[in-house]
Amino acid sequence: MKSSYLRASAALACAVLLTACGGDDGQLLLGGQIAGVTKPGMVLTNNGGSDYEIPVPSNGTGVTTFFFPTRISSDDKYDVRVKSTPTNIEKCELFQNTGRAGFDVTTIQIACTFKTQALTGTVSNLKNDLVLVNGSDRVPVPAGATTFSMARVAQDAPYGVSILANPAGQSCTIANGVGTMGAADVNNVTITCAP
Repeated sequence: MKSSYLRASAALACAVLLTACGGDDGQLLLGGQIAGVTKPGMVLTNNGGSDYEIPVPSNGTGVTTFFFPTRISSDDKYDVRVKSTPTNIEKCELFQNTGRAGFDVTTIQIACTFKTQALTGTVSNLKNDLVLVNGSDRVPVPAGATTFSMARVAQDAPYGVSILANPAGQSCTIANGVGTMGAADVNNVTITCAP
């Protein structure tokens, strides 16, 4: 009886030692790449804990590589989720964010999309066709139109509505056409054509 207790105690001691000193436990990286971070507030979590706030990339692209500061152990399960997002993010999609670690995990992909707002305005005295642009967005405005709508613009992105082609026989001017998109629609761009 005594020897079975000793054997059990020895086995337990060995298991504890192996756990404490075992190979590469706690030495594996957990991370990948994230796109769409232009403001503070992006927080990731692994297995419901180990929160990590992603720093805003200094290169201005919104794309960065990330690694949790707490390393994981070999054979650990991981489940990386987005805990919170900056105010300008609509949603984030995660890819390869769950699994069991055998080596460093560097393949997690997170793609976030920005909230967008409408960019619209009014036109007065338009007698012939007009063409407006905002970056690569090109919008024809037909003769007689009193309003126009450009493609939606991501929050915190700059916009600049300009005239690509004046209407025949007229010259148009724009007011309030340049700015940075906020959290509300922009609807005060005005275009006045003369004569």
